[in-house]
Amino acid sequence: MKKTAFITGATSGFGEAIARILSKEGYKIIALGRRKERLENLAKEIGNTHIIVADVRNKDEIFKAVENLPSEYRDVEILVNNAGLALGLDGIKDAQIEDLETMVDTNIKGVIYTTKAVLPLLLQSGNGYIFNIGSTAGAWPYPGSHVYGASKAFVKQFSRNIRNDLIGTGIRVTEIAPGICETEFSDVRFKGDKERAKKVYENTDPIKAEDIARIVLNCINMPHHVNINIVEAMATAQTWAGLHVEKR
Repeated sequence: MKKTAFITGATSGFGEAIARILSKEGYKIIALGRRKERLENLAKEIGNTHIIVADVRNKDEIFKAVENLPSEYRDVEILVNNAGLALGLDGIKDAQIEDLETMVDTNIKGVIYTTKAVLPLLLQSGNGYIFNIGSTAGAWPYPGSHVYGASKAFVKQFSRNIRNDLIGTGIRVTEIAPGICETEFSDVRFKGDKERAKKVYENTDPIKAEDIARIVLNCINMPHHVNINIVEAMATAQTWAGLHVEKR
């Protein structure tokens, strides 16, 4: 019998798509996010879902929510640390310090808080799985990525290092590092400027959230003795940029 999947950032994008696909596979879902109405609508659609309205930046909220989980949702077998964001595309000189702090608090501290809060339940399962949603930006720099890329590099190293800490527990750990993907990511990055966000995906064929959800499911369905350390997934239309050389 399938157990429970705990998914952060479940109100849209990767988180919502992963919740939907795992629900279809028979998992109970714990859906965490900041937008209550979206979580309620998701729960109505897929059923068998416990919602948590919380911000991963708030340590006390996260630990309290996990502590107070209903008994039927305490058999957590899968944790998906998906909540994350980029804010702005200005260079470091012009970037707003508040935006930089928000990225650190969400993409780094949020992953730490949720992992620490949920880990005791995963250890009880004897067959747990942690997915950390990173980014190609965690390995490949580009202008304006500064703190965002650095925060996703943290996700990469955090994933690798906790694998070492969890050896012998039966818990698998995978980083999923997507490239360009058409979700609300750019809407958030450009603070609601939908026209600017739309241009990011014009005249190309980006990854969809459902593609990442299928990758997560494929990893879960591998034999337990196989751990996929990292999946870096780019759109076929995307590749690595050449190294920039300044010309005088």
